Amino acid sequence: MEHEKSMENAIVLIVDDVEVNRVILDGIVSDMGYSTMLAGNGTQALERIRERHPNLVLTDISMPEMDGYELCRVLKANVETRDIPIIFISAFDETKDIVKGFGLGGGDYITKPFIPELIRARVNVHLKLYEATLQAREANRRLQVSVKEQLKQMEQERKDMLYALAGVAAEYSSHGEDYIERMRHNCRVLAQSMQISPLFDDLISDSFVDIVELAAPLCDIGNIGVPKDILQKKGALDQEEQEIMRNHTKIGAKLLKDLNVTNEFMQISMDIAHFHHENWDGSGYPEGKKEDEIPLAAQIVAMSSIFCALTEDRSFRNKYSREEALEIMKQEQEQKFNPDVFNIFCKVARQLR
Repeated sequence: MEHEKSMENAIVLIVDDVEVNRVILDGIVSDMGYSTMLAGNGTQALERIRERHPNLVLTDISMPEMDGYELCRVLKANVETRDIPIIFISAFDETKDIVKGFGLGGGDYITKPFIPELIRARVNVHLKLYEATLQAREANRRLQVSVKEQLKQMEQERKDMLYALAGVAAEYSSHGEDYIERMRHNCRVLAQSMQISPLFDDLISDSFVDIVELAAPLCDIGNIGVPKDILQKKGALDQEEQEIMRNHTKIGAKLLKDLNVTNEFMQISMDIAHFHHENWDGSGYPEGKKEDEIPLAAQIVAMSSIFCALTEDRSFRNKYSREEALEIMKQEQEQKFNPDVFNIFCKVARQLR
């Protein structure tokens, strides 16, 4: 049931319980070159409309079963039919009747007896208005589709750029080739497991899980602003080097903020970049946030990134096994991690890469 979009194929629904009135109106409208559908009351009219949408409705007011006012109310309440213009035709010409019709959404009012010239003029006017409405809606739909596609492409280009930078930052940090994919996988496993926990089910949606997985690689994007010799230093960093290194959280958050993109993906990405080195007891950086002050996405990524770092080969040590990495993390859990999140992390350890 699609709306006809050309006046050449226009359909006019004529609703009147008096057969002679339907015949007269049918003759006038047919002579204008338009197709017609006929109904004896509002109930029959709705049946005709379910078969095919008209471009215009000419309806009597006083009819059995369902009168013209009720027919108008029903059509205007339905998103698929509310734009179809309705012209009331009645022997009543009192102001209150006319006002009631307009109040229900009627577009015009013609009184009996019929004047063919008036019928033709009103029908043509409202068919043209309806056609213009459909054309405007279609133009707007195409514009919205075009704009959405352009915005989608721009957003994807930004993400591609960010992932490229994140890859460079990971390489500078001497992470393994599969570090980013492992971290994304582990973040998703942890987030999904938290989602089915009564402790977090009201905080984690399907969308949140997807975004955390996508945004996780951006946690250390700020490393592109840290000297490579500091990132790859094999020994312990001195105090000055530590301060420089810690700036990567602020650099990453600012880089993402300066893109001037406002959406859930970017907000979560900024939270992750800025706060993934905060500790549960408040001993982390850059702001010393503690416990639930730390965004949940940052907590998830922090735990996953530490695990991934421990379970990969580094220039100064061999990788730890899954069990060894968890044992090392357990020794710091009261300082670094939300105990509820870490408990879930340990339970799903066999699913981690």
